[in-house]
Amino acid sequence: MRRLLTFLMLLFCCRAAAQDVALFNKDGKAIAYIDTTDKDRPIYLYNGEPVAVISEVDVYGFNGKHLGWFEKGIVQDHAGRKIGNTKKAATGYTQYEPYKSYKQQKPYMGYKTYPPYKPYFSNTWADDSFETFLLQGINK
Repeated sequence: MRRLLTFLMLLFCCRAAAQDVALFNKDGKAIAYIDTTDKDRPIYLYNGEPVAVISEVDVYGFNGKHLGWFEKGIVQDHAGRKIGNTKKAATGYTQYEPYKSYKQQKPYMGYKTYPPYKPYFSNTWADDSFETFLLQGINK
């Protein structure tokens, strides 16, 4: 009975962890993750801070600011450059994901601004920091 209980606990923990999709920067460092169990698909930094949500393909900050697009596992900025990607979409090495802190409560979503016209997406990486890009979603 004890073995069965331990097995079920491990199965549940592994399954819950599999619901998060890590997002990596151009150097393969895990910066944030998407909580796919939440219908809003929020993006959290590994310190537990909620910074953005994915609405269909648009990435919005909680302040309502349109940040970019998320398509085929790649986060693109307004110039059409890659700023982040999932492990599946990565073309190079990705580092181990750090431990996740407890998720902080999501703030109320601000009024969403209209997204700009989608540029042609390129395979070049943006020079900007992926974390700074995401933090624009909570700065006023």
